[in-house]
Amino acid sequence: MQNTTISLIHIFEKKNMYPEEIVKPMKEELTSIGFNELLTRDDVNIALEKAGTTLIVVNSICGCAAANARPGVHLSLQNNKKPDNLVTVFAGVDTEATNSAREMMIPFPPSSPSIALFKNGTLVHMIERHHIEGRPAELIAENLKEAYNQHC
Repeated sequence: MQNTTISLIHIFEKKNMYPEEIVKPMKEELTSIGFNELLTRDDVNIALEKAGTTLIVVNSICGCAAANARPGVHLSLQNNKKPDNLVTVFAGVDTEATNSAREMMIPFPPSSPSIALFKNGTLVHMIERHHIEGRPAELIAENLKEAYNQHC
């Protein structure tokens, strides 16, 4: 009985909703193009304390992240102006960092995927899930490029 109890406690203590082997390739779609992965509240605070512009992508396992958000972000970086800092958190996996990033995105409700542009620690542009779902990557990229051209 004791082993069963310990196993159940371990399951409930686990904070990740998804196994790492499933999310690893989804994380690598962003880290392979220069995004730094944030795992803790401190990571988020340090990222947003940096001068200049910071793009935070709240990554997700959902289809609209795969078909629209990540490709849109990748395309957006093919622009003369782009953010100084590229960072990402993964919803359902990097819980502490995701919650911290979402706190910085208030008044927007939590959504994943989502994409936020900060300038000197202040939120200046936000793309929520409902702006991503059903929209082509090219449209998301154009939206982001306009924000980069204005704020970067």
